[in-house]
Amino acid sequence: MRVMDDWRAKPLDEILYQCRELAEDVEFPTVKRWRDAGGKILGHFQVYFPEEIAHAAGMLPVKLRGSQVDRKKADAYFGSYLCSIVRSSLELCFNGALPLDMFVTHPICDVARNLAGIWGRNFVYPAQILYLPQNADSAYSVQYLRDEYARVRHEIEQVAGTKITDDALRHSIRVFNENRRWMQELYKIKRETPWLISVDEAYVLVDLASFLPREEHNELLAALIPMLKARQAKKQDKIRVVFEGGFCEQPPLDLLRAIGQSCYVVDDDLMIGLRWILQDIRTEGDPLLNLADAYINYSSYSPVQHDLRKPKEKMLHQRVQESGAQAAIITAAKMCEPGLEEQVAYSKYFDEHNTPYFISEFEEKMTAFDSLQIQLETFVENILFE
Repeated sequence: MRVMDDWRAKPLDEILYQCRELAEDVEFPTVKRWRDAGGKILGHFQVYFPEEIAHAAGMLPVKLRGSQVDRKKADAYFGSYLCSIVRSSLELCFNGALPLDMFVTHPICDVARNLAGIWGRNFVYPAQILYLPQNADSAYSVQYLRDEYARVRHEIEQVAGTKITDDALRHSIRVFNENRRWMQELYKIKRETPWLISVDEAYVLVDLASFLPREEHNELLAALIPMLKARQAKKQDKIRVVFEGGFCEQPPLDLLRAIGQSCYVVDDDLMIGLRWILQDIRTEGDPLLNLADAYINYSSYSPVQHDLRKPKEKMLHQRVQESGAQAAIITAAKMCEPGLEEQVAYSKYFDEHNTPYFISEFEEKMTAFDSLQIQLETFVENILFE
């Protein structure tokens, strides 16, 4: 089933404009088209969820990553000291923009661990918590997570009204493996020829996977990536940076565009949950065990995963070096405890290694970026002319 308005045979710039309009549409028309056609929807909160399981049940997995929706009801359910993404995600469910059949959250922070209770009291559909391992270094963590996936698979089967077979899971893994490869190809363009695609354009193309069937997203990226490689664009005098801090709440597109006016963002952690697994997941053997093994052993780093094998400060610094970046933009969403804590650790490590960095905060409903842009331009000039 195709849910995105036809983009085929259009020029590249028109398709990118259509993608941006879709990414910023707080009515989520593709999700509603899926629903209107009789499809069921599983909504999951940030950061990572094994969407292959929902896909194998014939459901549309939708990542609840907030939006710039006008909040009329959700603010009453959260304290003023909590992040914006939980409010906007709840509002999207209250106002019908995201008509879910099931909701899944994770204990990644004090706010997220309580979302299942809030959803459960306000909606008739099931609300589940996927308990990702708190000690990823444990020898039993893969088997534990495999069993958690099996529990969630059973809950999904009840909602979808279908049995999720191992063969169906293997097929879904192949579909998502292809999707991850296309995203890796997109990021390769960002790293090697960043003047061919801006940070906000790349973000939009990844973000569409949050609410499109993966087969349709694969088709879109397969068509656009050759067009991007053939794009006529001149290299500009900008510094190369890594953007860090977009793992959960997402910055406004206009903020990314403001950064892109003076910097080439050659790598980032924006929507990292969609790119969490770093290599193809095996399809032979137990598919749930393969999914769990990939999460534990073949995944990226994040402030919401505690893995002593993946020191986040070192891995961010390594990301800067491997991408050929000259500096890092280390941001955090306002009121985001994991993100703000990591800012301290990142800045200390970068100070010790004499690596330039720019500290900032954002909120998804930000509309003014003049002050940030002036500060960033000063930072960039210091690097260019030192």
